[in-house]
Amino acid sequence: MTAPGLDQDGCIAREGALDRVPPAFAGVVADARARITALFGPERLHSAYLYGSVPRGTATPGVSDLDLLLALRRPPTAADRADAAVLEAGLDAAHPVIDGAGIVLSDTATLLSDLERHDLGWFVACLCTPLLGEDLAARLPRYRPTSLLARETNGDLGSLLPRWRERLAAAATEAETRALGRAVGRRTVRTGLTLVMPRWGGWTSDLGLSAEVFGRYYPERAGQLRLAADLARRPGADRAALTVLIDDLGPWLAAEYTAVHGVKAPRPAGP
Repeated sequence: MTAPGLDQDGCIAREGALDRVPPAFAGVVADARARITALFGPERLHSAYLYGSVPRGTATPGVSDLDLLLALRRPPTAADRADAAVLEAGLDAAHPVIDGAGIVLSDTATLLSDLERHDLGWFVACLCTPLLGEDLAARLPRYRPTSLLARETNGDLGSLLPRWRERLAAAATEAETRALGRAVGRRTVRTGLTLVMPRWGGWTSDLGLSAEVFGRYYPERAGQLRLAADLARRPGADRAALTVLIDDLGPWLAAEYTAVHGVKAPRPAGP
């Protein structure tokens, strides 16, 4: 019997498709395609992808955000990041069906590099749905739920915790706290899932199922991961919940992850 999230060969199956986009989100996806094409053009853009709940078909109008990856022909510049911010704001303002838009910028050389083979490469091949241009997944391998994949996708949680603490301390508005809650909740749940992924032998992006699977192996921490899943799905200005995740669950999860899978290979410092 094929494990959840895997194809008949035991590899992680690509989880999204354009024909799974809920009808309520068809307009914002079409607008994103048009705006990306007009703003970035073929001289900068190699390809664009959707990821998250919209291409998985599980998005909730007015609650879910729109997640996009743009693969550029060269490393992103400050001008590229400024254009992406304009695009995010424009999509969010024009479409009440989404609660924000998020754009990740990268370049084809990075996405196809050996260093990113089991992180961003896996992300493109398994979690991203092609929206524009050539699909880079054709140049990437197939992936299995191994300890190597776990290490390279989420083996850096410990380095994120100080930044999350700083963001929580600096958050002055409900919107800032809500955005942090969504980010912390998602990353924490997915780290919990990939911690046990090789033992479970499957894959899922469903936050509720991820928390359930994690809880089978770490029942004493199951309630905290459910809290993270709730915060990710229904982000609110819950500073107490964020403190639990950042100061209690987070350090334990980072230490356990290192003990089980090791630490993610270091990446070059960003600009």
